[in-house]
Order: sequence, then C-alpha cells, then structure tokens
Amino acid sequence: MTCSKTILLVAVTTALLALPLAAQDSPGKKPVALEGPATAKLGNVAQIALPAGYTFFDGKTTRALMESSGEPTSGNELGLLHPTNASWSVIFEFSNIGFVKDDEKDKLDADKLLAAIKAGNDEGNKERVRYGNPPLIIVGWEQPPKYDSSTHNLTWAIRATSAGRAILNYNTRLLGRKGVMEAVLICKPEEFAETLPAFNALLAHHQFQSGESYAEYKPGDKIAKYGLGALILGGGAVAAAKLGLLGPVILFFKKAWKLVVITLVAVAGFFKKILNKITGNRAED
Repeated sequence: MTCSKTILLVAVTTALLALPLAAQDSPGKKPVALEGPATAKLGNVAQIALPAGYTFFDGKTTRALMESSGEPTSGNELGLLHPTNASWSVIFEFSNIGFVKDDEKDKLDADKLLAAIKAGNDEGNKERVRYGNPPLIIVGWEQPPKYDSSTHNLTWAIRATSAGRAILNYNTRLLGRKGVMEAVLICKPEEFAETLPAFNALLAHHQFQSGESYAEYKPGDKIAKYGLGALILGGGAVAAAKLGLLGPVILFFKKAWKLVVITLVAVAGFFKKILNKITGNRAED
C-alpha cells in the first residue's frame, strides 16, 4: 500500500459505506462527487485535472469518510481522488504554513530522520489505540527523502507493519508560495511499483492557482518556521529540535500522529459504491 501523507492501508468498518447515506439525510449537506474528465478544485490554492475514469470527493466528504473509520482529521483536507478501475486513492491537504525555504535540500539525513520517526512512534501508537486502531511498527525507508529542485516537490516512502499487514506510506509535498500541498497515495504494497507511474502522471497535472506557486514568492511573504526536514516529521518537532532532540519529536507525535498513518480503505469497487449512494443510484451486488 502506498501513501502520500504517510498513510496506512488497513481494514475499514462498514460505517464507511453507511456514511454517505446518512449525509444525504441532512438538507443542503449532500457530499460532492465529481467525475472526470473535469477540473477538481483544491480549495482556493490549487487544482488538478481529473481524467476520465476518476472520481473526486470534496474536503467535507473526505473528512467524513476518515472520521467514520476512526481517523482524526485536521480540518485542512481538500479532497480525495480515486480511479474507478483501480485500487488506489490520493488524499489532498493544504498546510498554510508559509513559504518553505529549500536550503536543506542537500542536507537531509535519512538515518537521523528515520530515528526521529521511530522515537515518536510509541506516542503515535498510543493515539492509534485511543482511536481504536492497531499499533504500527516502523520497518524503515522504502524510499529515502528526495527533493526535486525543478518541481519543488519533496517525496519519501516508509515501510511499516500493523496487525500483521504490510504498509507502504508514500508521501509527496508540493511546495507553494504560501504553504504546502500534501498528497498522500494510498495503495497496497504489492501494487506500489505499478501504481507510482500512474500517480506521478496524475500529479503532473496539479497546478497552483496564479500567484500561489513557489516561483511566485515575493519579499515580505510569510516564511515557514521550518524547512524540508520538518515537513517529513510533520512540522513542529524539527522546528524545536533541529533534528537533534527526540523529546520534541515525541510531543509532535502526540499531536499529529496521523501524518504517519491513516487508516483508510483502498479496495476496488469501494468508492464506486460510495459514489452510487451519494448520487442516489444503487450499484449491483
């Protein structure tokens, strides 16, 4: 399974299937589902071209799906994208943290970053258990952190296990003028190699709105309090620890453990059923 926010693919409860129907019971609150070809808006900062055969759910629906499966949400989720004929998905979220300087691009210490992630994992597991999810065991890097200076994208992948299941978290951070777009790829570990090219092709059609791209930075813009290394750990930990102290990392995981794992389903046909329920249609069993 793969991820882009550091996400985890595990079993999900039937509450996910019931959620969209319940949402229809509230007038004026019907979940939004967009089918490609179309342009899906990611808040007011970006958009992504949605090819034919893809479905996009808005931020509100994404949060409802996550919450129904016992996952905490940040409130910053902008949408969830899913190909109707494949078993992977992508969650988008924007962090309005300001312009992230990339002066650490040649100084990312993969070993130290992994040690910090493992150090905070015990606290993360406490939160997972509190939300009714099994603990996570970090195995190591599937892909060490890598920064592309031409696209200003930061990527990495972590391999882990949970409840006997193999997990592959694949993360992409797209740097913008006023913050960072997070794209989390969710898929089965054994399908990662074949899924990654399709994901990258899709992400190539992500575009910041005019005035929001990294290259459009202007003196006087808000500067993020941390750099690339902190993005991998979720932010605050490195801002305080500079990758040298484990204490702040542990405190970070108590607050933002979902950046390491998110329990979400990614099976073929699931989102088709969700879409049919949202639109009032009924899929054949």
